[in-house]
Amino acid sequence: MADINQNLEQLENKLEALREFSDTHGVDLNKEIKAVEEKLYELKIEAYKNLTPWEKVNLARHGERPTSLDYIDKIFEDFIEFHGDRNFRDDPSIIGGIASLEGKAITVIGHQKGRNTKENIKRNFGMPHPEGYRKALRLMKQAEKFKRPVICFIDTPGAFCGIGAEERGQGEAIAINLMEMSRLKTPIISIVIGEGGSGGALALGVADKVYMLEHSIYSILSPEGFAAILWKDGTRAKEAAQVMKITSEDLKNFEIIDDIINEPLGGAHKDIGELAKSIKKLIINDLQELEKQDLESLLNKRYIKFRKIGEYQ
Repeated sequence: MADINQNLEQLENKLEALREFSDTHGVDLNKEIKAVEEKLYELKIEAYKNLTPWEKVNLARHGERPTSLDYIDKIFEDFIEFHGDRNFRDDPSIIGGIASLEGKAITVIGHQKGRNTKENIKRNFGMPHPEGYRKALRLMKQAEKFKRPVICFIDTPGAFCGIGAEERGQGEAIAINLMEMSRLKTPIISIVIGEGGSGGALALGVADKVYMLEHSIYSILSPEGFAAILWKDGTRAKEAAQVMKITSEDLKNFEIIDDIINEPLGGAHKDIGELAKSIKKLIINDLQELEKQDLESLLNKRYIKFRKIGEYQ
């Protein structure tokens, strides 16, 4: 991968130089520019088809990777955000509310990271407190009452493990979400759009359909945490990523997710518009299928889906 990256950088520099020379001197270099563009495209395809798990971790954490709000803005109309858990406070690391999808009312919930240091501090780097999960549950129960489907976007390193969060019942809040989502009387679709870390991710992940974006990750904890606990050496995170089987391909093979949503070449941040169209189409098709089922069948299939995970002989 290092050699490919070096070649990519060289070609990008050459392409920029050709374009600059053509513009400055008025020389027609379209043929040369096109040849370099084609070679660059071929190399990018090769590079992104052979990413290592650690490279996928870094891509899932990319600073420009679209957030839940970015997808909500592109996929839904008339989003109205709701705040607070009606118990302690609002948690900005989980956003949620109601929106419209082709005229149909939908409840949308997602982890939310920031774009810069200031936003990440506000959003607690996408790591929810228990009140965030209680807010999510409040919105899910509301959706059940008014017969609205629930769409969840998962993108968190994990639930926040600070003293205050533990004092206010972090583990209980996640456990109750797991229980309530397993029997929620409305269709649920969850999509891992970046990091899917531990119970903090699973608290929005008990759904009838679970998807991962191509370069997202889904794991019991971060590779750094895994390495620190298992090997007492956090610097072995790259090795841990390989061992943990955290990529979308791994999770699809284990039948933990239903399918993989392909990303634009270079990652989701390269063309969120096209990716959002694909996700929107997927959601619409799934909801049409799920809403045809009677509630008993829907809940039974959801139960079986998660009970069979980890079966072995």
